[in-house]
Amino acid sequence: MAQHFSLAACDVVGFDLDHTLCRYNLPESARLIYNSFAQFLIKEKGYDEELLTLTPEDWDFCCKGLALDLEDGTFIKLAADGTVLRASHGTKMMTPEALTEAYGKKEWRHCVSDKRCTSDKPCASDNIPCCSGKCYFYDNYFDLPGALLCARVVDCLTKNRGQKTFDFWKDVVAGIQHNFKMSAFKENCGFFFPEIKRNLDKYVHRCPESVRKWLQQLKDAGKITMLITSSHSDYCKLLGSYILGKDFADLFDIVITNALKPGFFSHFPSQRPFHTLENDEEKDELPSLDRPGWYSQGNAAHLYELLKKMTSKPEPKVVYFGDSMHSDIFPAHHYTNWETVLILEELQGQEMEEPEEAGPLEKRGKYEGKPLNSLSNKWGSYFIDSVSSRGTAEESLVYTWSSKRISTYSTIAIPSIESIAELPLDYKFTRFSTNNSKTAGYYPLAHYTLGSQDTDSKIISTEK
Repeated sequence: MAQHFSLAACDVVGFDLDHTLCRYNLPESARLIYNSFAQFLIKEKGYDEELLTLTPEDWDFCCKGLALDLEDGTFIKLAADGTVLRASHGTKMMTPEALTEAYGKKEWRHCVSDKRCTSDKPCASDNIPCCSGKCYFYDNYFDLPGALLCARVVDCLTKNRGQKTFDFWKDVVAGIQHNFKMSAFKENCGFFFPEIKRNLDKYVHRCPESVRKWLQQLKDAGKITMLITSSHSDYCKLLGSYILGKDFADLFDIVITNALKPGFFSHFPSQRPFHTLENDEEKDELPSLDRPGWYSQGNAAHLYELLKKMTSKPEPKVVYFGDSMHSDIFPAHHYTNWETVLILEELQGQEMEEPEEAGPLEKRGKYEGKPLNSLSNKWGSYFIDSVSSRGTAEESLVYTWSSKRISTYSTIAIPSIESIAELPLDYKFTRFSTNNSKTAGYYPLAHYTLGSQDTDSKIISTEK
């Protein structure tokens, strides 16, 4: 495989919408998502009202890459080899002694490397078998407030009822269905969409002009551009018009909404046909795609056949930008062999803020805690962590499960589309590959928690 990746070499450029093209004000959107689910659990399922009371310090619990054991309410941070680095019961972190007693040096019981998750229902990342109903993996910013909520649910049930096993997950799934069902936006129901409609500018950032110009530049260079999102068409129109302008759809040759990823990539065409749309309602089922346009649901196989016709190439080269390892990056890489660009806001953490831009803590608004994309005091780095060396008191650094996924399934990882919008299309990015450092694919630079490009020599390998 070539050492470098360039957009100029791609025939087709595809994008996810939420947290990829559309960037959210994370402190505000996190609070909205948290409250949307907490209110549902309290009003519809009878959970304790204390779930709505949060302190700024509570948000430190949020860290992408955690897995929740749905049976015992334990949150797990995994090393690249599947062993447990840190754990908490609810929000209460386990001591190193308790961690060793509970997990030792063995692979976590729900971590089975030869299983792949292909469900489009709420579940875990690629090779944690979440669909068994045993665990859930948090890997994106829509999910992350749910980690804090579920941890506090475990706290409440443990404290108030003395529970040691849990069945609250069905209520969380009911909350997802209530707030995000296909008709929720049109019916203005649930706790999420009505508030988004009322205060869109509070929760969503407009794209800078550089991004819009870059999208047009891709089209002018003859690239086919696609938007593939699991959001429904009505919400997609609201976001697209706000972030890129009312003519946003003109920037894309193909728009696919309600894509139900990752199933869009993994399911056979017969399992997931495309549908036409009329007034945001799904209509006719299509046996194949014969022209560009706006569609709903569908599958990558039929889409690729259309791309062959549009490019007049037997194997057009496709790159897809997304923020979720589970829904975007892994399935696009594994099932379609597309190039993948992971949007990773952790690459622009607190250390990149200018002091005058950050401002004093008391002026940062209601959130007042750490940014969600910065380092967690409880969980440490998203990328690496320390472990005690066997038989010694010394500690060594190891890569996390999430870090391994990034370097395995992403072509490159960037903090935002804006970060590359002013680069020439033929700019050569160093890709992740077995021939390069595990940090080589991060652009513009490796996060400070990864260290410099010689980090690999300082980190012990735990992979089997």
